Amino acid sequence: MSTADERRADGEGGRRPLLVLGKIVDILDAFTLHQPSLTLRELQHKTGLPQSTVQRLVTNLVAHGFLDRAGDGFRLGVRMAYWGAAAGKDLDVLSVVNPVLKDLRDATGETACFFRAEGRHRVCIAVAETRHALRREMSVGKIAPITVGSSGRVLLAWSPGLADEVLREDLPQLTESTVTDRDELRRLIKQTAADGYAITVGERVDGASGLAAPVFDSAADLVGALMVSGPTMRMPYEKCLEWVDVLVEHAERITRALGGRYPA
Repeated sequence: MSTADERRADGEGGRRPLLVLGKIVDILDAFTLHQPSLTLRELQHKTGLPQSTVQRLVTNLVAHGFLDRAGDGFRLGVRMAYWGAAAGKDLDVLSVVNPVLKDLRDATGETACFFRAEGRHRVCIAVAETRHALRREMSVGKIAPITVGSSGRVLLAWSPGLADEVLREDLPQLTESTVTDRDELRRLIKQTAADGYAITVGERVDGASGLAAPVFDSAADLVGALMVSGPTMRMPYEKCLEWVDVLVEHAERITRALGGRYPA
C-alpha cells in the first residue's frame, strides 16, 4: 500500500474516518497505570500497527495534547487528565465498581467485594457473591476492624495518617492468626504499599482467606480496596498468589474508569 493509500485508509483523505479513530484508541489503550510511558517501538509492539502509522499518529496526538513526550517515550497528556477529571466529577463509584465485581467473581469463582474506610473500621459497600454453596458471609454494610484482613491492610497502606492513629492503640484479636503486634502490623502495612496488594489467611475469621488491591481517584487519593474472599480450603495462600495479577487488573479497571492514577 502506498503512503497516499494508507492516508486515505486512515481517513486522512476524508474516506472511512472511523478507521483512524480505532487506531488512535488502540494507541491510547496501550498506556496503563503500570506502563504510563511507552516508546514508539513499544507502542508498535502493543498495537500491532505499522511503524509509519504509529509514528504519524503519535506525532499528531502530541501536537493536539493527547500525548506528552517523556524523554525517549510518550505518556498520556495533561489535557487527557483534565477531560478525565471532568468525566468523573459526578460519576457514581458503585456504577463503576459493581460490573467489575461481577467480572472478578466470575474470573475467580469466589466472592468479590469493595471496602471503604469508616473511621477505624472498614465497611463493605458492594459485593458480588460466589455461586459456591460453601461461602463465607459477606454483605453490603458488613463492618470489621480496619486492622484485620487484606482489605484493611490495603486501606491502611495508602492512608498513613489513619495507620498512625490505629497503631497507637491496642490491636483487637479476632483469631489466633490476627496480627496484634504493632511493629509487625506496621511492617506488613509497609510491605503492602511496596507490593501493591495484600494477602491474609485466617486473620478475621478462621478458615477464611482474602486478597485485596487499592483503587485510586483522579487526585491519586485512595477510593477503597477491591477484595476477593473465600474459604481457605479453596483459597490457600498459593492460590491467592496465582490470582494477584487478576485482582490488580480489575482494580486498575476501576481506577481507570474513575479517571484515577496511582500516587507518585
